[in-house]
Amino acid sequence: MALMIKGIPAAPGIALGNAVLYVPDDAAEICPETQEKIAPEQVDGELRRVKEAIAKASGELKDIGSKVSKKAGKEAAEIFFAQEMMVNDPSLLESITKNIAERFLPAEQSCYLACLEMARTLEQIPDDYFRQRANDLRDIGKRLVRCLKGIPEASLDSLEDGSVLVARDLAPSDTASLDPSKVKGIVLDYGGKTGHTAILARSLGIPAVVGTIQATSSICGGDLVAVDGESGEVLVRPDESLVSEVRKKAQAYEKERQRLEKLRDLPSVTLDGRRIETSANIGSPKDVSLVLRAGAEGVGLFRTEFLFIDRDVMPGEEEQFAAYREVLEGLSPRPVVIRTLDIGGDKEIPYLNLPAEDNPFLGVRAIRLCLKEKELFRTQLRGLLRASRYGNLKIMFPMIATVDELREAKRILDEVKRDLEREGHEIAGFEVGIMVEIPAAAVCADVLARECDFFSIGTNDLVQYTMAADRGNPELGSLSDPFHPAVLRLIERTIKSGREAGIWVGMCGEMAGIPEAVPLLVGMGIDELSMAPSSVPRCKEIVRKLDLKRAEEVKEAVMKMTDAKEIRDYLLDFVSKL
Repeated sequence: MALMIKGIPAAPGIALGNAVLYVPDDAAEICPETQEKIAPEQVDGELRRVKEAIAKASGELKDIGSKVSKKAGKEAAEIFFAQEMMVNDPSLLESITKNIAERFLPAEQSCYLACLEMARTLEQIPDDYFRQRANDLRDIGKRLVRCLKGIPEASLDSLEDGSVLVARDLAPSDTASLDPSKVKGIVLDYGGKTGHTAILARSLGIPAVVGTIQATSSICGGDLVAVDGESGEVLVRPDESLVSEVRKKAQAYEKERQRLEKLRDLPSVTLDGRRIETSANIGSPKDVSLVLRAGAEGVGLFRTEFLFIDRDVMPGEEEQFAAYREVLEGLSPRPVVIRTLDIGGDKEIPYLNLPAEDNPFLGVRAIRLCLKEKELFRTQLRGLLRASRYGNLKIMFPMIATVDELREAKRILDEVKRDLEREGHEIAGFEVGIMVEIPAAAVCADVLARECDFFSIGTNDLVQYTMAADRGNPELGSLSDPFHPAVLRLIERTIKSGREAGIWVGMCGEMAGIPEAVPLLVGMGIDELSMAPSSVPRCKEIVRKLDLKRAEEVKEAVMKMTDAKEIRDYLLDFVSKL
């Protein structure tokens, strides 16, 4: 009897092949924790070993990046060039040096612990993008330990034709070594949509399902496995009738993929001429290529946290300016909404000395932190404004709850602008907006709308705060639903307030990329939808099939409903008939 395993869809496509179980060496196994100390006279020798290992690891990563660039494109190769920069980061060497010179730990343990501690800092950030970036550091730690021990790098490039790779997790270098002509699918116990394994699998065109938890314990080597990278379903040991269904589904998927590809350069406009901008959410400058490939019309959320985490000193103005300029210039004249720093006491930031809080998600974070740490805020604003002349900049303040917070943030922004102009910097035009992600902001949206140029609704936190349900708690999954009537009323109120004030309203939460949500949001009057780049083609297609009258009828019907499931089912049925 066939076994069905459910996971997270990470790379689209349908695959059928024989399972190959992969169990790579773990850094903790090749570098077990030890209480052994080195003698003070060994410190210099261990530091030399570390520098040699860093040089070797850096060379390996550069070679992998060059090979991946030829095989999967520049976008995929950027993962390894970024890792090359990380392994050469002075802050990493500083942390390793402290472990050796102050704690007298051997080189292997020092490298492993330094990378592990940095990875744990990233994992504390309530954002899948940064949690997945922690895998970079774990991969670097494993690579450094292997280089120190002289262990050759394992390779997956010799798998047989028709293989479905099953593993607990894969390092980016593991995924990069795969031959897509032989490896038909990937199934992992761990991982998420924004991880490098997912990004590489998409670039290589290998269907992938991650986060299954039980794949390695349920699948045996040689088992016939069907992988659905769209639904996140993995079918183990299917019979002949199921195999036939899978093959038909694969043919239909490929036909659909080719059809959506043709939409990439078409405008996101309804049948009756209403423009609904379909934009992308990104987390670093290297994501610009993803935006362009997806046919997105701009960036509705650029998370800037990558600049501030995993370091001992605050990023300077020049470093920030360079990052903002790279994105703005790379996407000009498309609009780019850049969110100011959104972190708090839930993570350890050495240069801020944030106190531990009982409930950091309701504490001093985001704009509250920036208004408290004004030097940090001013430095970021200086970098943003200096970059304004290189593109179409829109600055967004997160977690605004009161009009006083918004006015104070704008006051500081105006001061920074005047200072820069006095210094002779050219500041181009820009817009200022807020994320509406707190119920208080949605309820008072009419007041806040008079103080800014745009709203962007952050549904992830809006749902969490409205429903009093931690979105990371699997037991509360049924409550964390953007289609709950209470959430929809807050969204409708926000959009209405924005339109009445004459400002544009977008959405940058996960809801924006849910296909069945598009008709409802268009009916409510949304101006922009920002989502994961991979979601852009399908959502753009739905916009192009809608007219405002039908969308408004959908909205009227939905707002009379009282149950999230009823609403979702109604919308799914509507979209299926477009």
